[in-house]
Amino acid sequence: MGNGDSRVRGLAARAGGWSARHRWAAVGIWVLFVVLAMGLGSAAGRVDVDASDQMGGETHTAAQIIDDAGIKEPAGETVLIQARDGAVTATDAAFKAAVADVVEAVGATGRVTDVTSPYDTGTISKDGRSALVQFDMRGAAETAADRVEPVLKAVEGVQKDHGSLRIEEIGGASMTKQYQDAFGSDFQQAEYSAVPVALGILLIAFGALVAALLPVALAITAIVATMGLMGLVSHVQPMSDTANSVMLLVGLAVGVDYCLFYLRREREEREAGRDPGTALRIAAATSGRAIIVSGVTVCVAMAGMLFTGIAEFEAMGLASLMVVAVAMVGSVTVLPALLSLLGERVEKGRIPFLRRRNRGVPAESRFWTAVLRGVLARPVVSVVVAVGALLAIAAPALGMKTSQLTLDQEFGNDLAIVQTYNRVNEAFPGGSEPAEVVVRARDINAPEVKQALADFKQQAIDSGASRGPVDIKLHDAQNVALVSVPLVGGSDMDKAGKSLEKLRDEVRPATLGKIDGVRAPITGQVAGSKDFNDQLIRSVVPVFAFVVVFAFLLMLLSFRSLTVAITSIVLNLLSVGAAYGILVAIFQHGWGASLVGAEGVGAIVTWLPLFLFVILFGLSMDYHVFVVSRIREARLRGRGTKEAIQHGVVTTAGVVTSAAVIMVAVFAIFGTLSMQSMKQMGVGLAAAVLIDATVIRGVLLPAVMALLGERNWYLPKWLHRLPDLTHDESPEPPPPAHRDKDEPLRV
Repeated sequence: MGNGDSRVRGLAARAGGWSARHRWAAVGIWVLFVVLAMGLGSAAGRVDVDASDQMGGETHTAAQIIDDAGIKEPAGETVLIQARDGAVTATDAAFKAAVADVVEAVGATGRVTDVTSPYDTGTISKDGRSALVQFDMRGAAETAADRVEPVLKAVEGVQKDHGSLRIEEIGGASMTKQYQDAFGSDFQQAEYSAVPVALGILLIAFGALVAALLPVALAITAIVATMGLMGLVSHVQPMSDTANSVMLLVGLAVGVDYCLFYLRREREEREAGRDPGTALRIAAATSGRAIIVSGVTVCVAMAGMLFTGIAEFEAMGLASLMVVAVAMVGSVTVLPALLSLLGERVEKGRIPFLRRRNRGVPAESRFWTAVLRGVLARPVVSVVVAVGALLAIAAPALGMKTSQLTLDQEFGNDLAIVQTYNRVNEAFPGGSEPAEVVVRARDINAPEVKQALADFKQQAIDSGASRGPVDIKLHDAQNVALVSVPLVGGSDMDKAGKSLEKLRDEVRPATLGKIDGVRAPITGQVAGSKDFNDQLIRSVVPVFAFVVVFAFLLMLLSFRSLTVAITSIVLNLLSVGAAYGILVAIFQHGWGASLVGAEGVGAIVTWLPLFLFVILFGLSMDYHVFVVSRIREARLRGRGTKEAIQHGVVTTAGVVTSAAVIMVAVFAIFGTLSMQSMKQMGVGLAAAVLIDATVIRGVLLPAVMALLGERNWYLPKWLHRLPDLTHDESPEPPPPAHRDKDEPLRV
């Protein structure tokens, strides 16, 4: 470029040049790729994460034993029959009549099996006011929610006939059904409203319909193609609905961002008086390169999730990685072709009340010029104030408490089934979520095994881990026994966790653990939560190390500056820390929680800190690469460091602000969801991106770079042997010869 063609041109510049010369071919290949990916993915179908693959530890071992034995555990349901006042007890005729009516009504639906009366099983509370009718849904447990409606209706019918009693159903199938009815549309609404919101912000940013539609169209095609690819990849790495939602979020954010970076640069060069061909060539070499560096960095960050060993995380990581890669490739290939085809028509559909900017005036520079003037005049004060503010915001994160959210924490008490869940737990502590011991022996009916099972049952109650009843189901043919143990503590995860520890560390070794050839992993919701936490904690260090080290190396190779690489990592860590602090302040301590509809949660959902770290590290690199690339480019053109910083930040401020506003708006939509875990994710991401695009990129980055001066570009001699991934961005090529209006662009 600046030195003619003797120097190797950047990958993005070459890709952009080819696309602009072969415009229809580039568009055709992209459309073909999207259609093929979608078609093949639909034909292949999607394999979803299996519950037994979700995690390691005893939970996984238990699931494997059940799978290997071919035992299909049905979905269990429970009907709570409870006196509304203390006068009525389970021994009264009215209570017995209600129990008989429930047993008859649910049995008559033909959808259930193994209906048991509390008078046979002893599932009557100590105060005699509550009893449980238990049964299993027929058919596969995974699809039981689709078949539970007639059973719920039958229970409602019995309730109408017995007004003095409370008769309510709860269980895996009925909870899933209520959850889907209450929140299924919640998700769809959020996903559908994200696109119009992004389009609206782009319309304001560009003031033209065609220019605003391009980034949204690119993001949507990238998402559609990735959905197809997810179907194909799921046969190797199973996917999930959560991975789908995260992929949509990330795809929309980066797809729009990358296109926005490219489009704004091309537009800016045209407004500075360059002809469309030159403008496109400069955009390809500069913004295109920043997109590739940023995209690869985001992909590396997402790949960090593959080190967790948790299937759900691996699915989210892979899905996010794929959509970023697809959006990145689309931005540097099909976008230049579309811009070349459209030419000046990219300005079509101008919004009347949005005035067009004057040619040659950098985008939205007034506000940031004023901020920059102050920051560059007093860089030390700016660094101290900005770092102090970020550390103060991050401070609450030091007391972060993570846990799997209980049903009432996740959904609040508005949902009827949450109230039923709490009533069952009060009357039968741990009964709604018992621990399950999966016992496998060479001969499950051997006298010593039977004795050990009986001892386990007795000691579980004697040790105080359970108040009973402990239920043992034998599967003679498979030599497996399933032992259900209600945990003392019930829905209080801390207390129930202590009961689980007693079972695992004291009761089991003293009973089942003494028999040779017996395996007895303990599973259930409380055990699953503990095993998930343990596995997540083990994966934190490798994931953090992988993401930080690879991001550092990528920045080092892309900018050939040790200083830029180090400051990039430090600034990103500050940004993530501030996001953690905001999360803890709002959702754990409840400061301003009512503003986002999040009261009384008291903890951060276990998976969020690691997930946020990976996503934020990737997304904040997005802006960082873009801004630093522009500063480096200005310096290569002969500007002094301070002037280059001013130029780089001010000229990118408009596009970074627009991109950040879109991301914040999209993430904030997820912050409006009813589920607290999704609300935490939305608020955390929105807050972090907002801090990143303002305090970090607008104040801290320029102040730190101004203080470092020429040391920004420091690379020790022993590192000069590293591969050179930079390319010449110095003086742009001269404008090509005059071109007829209708002649196609050649780059």
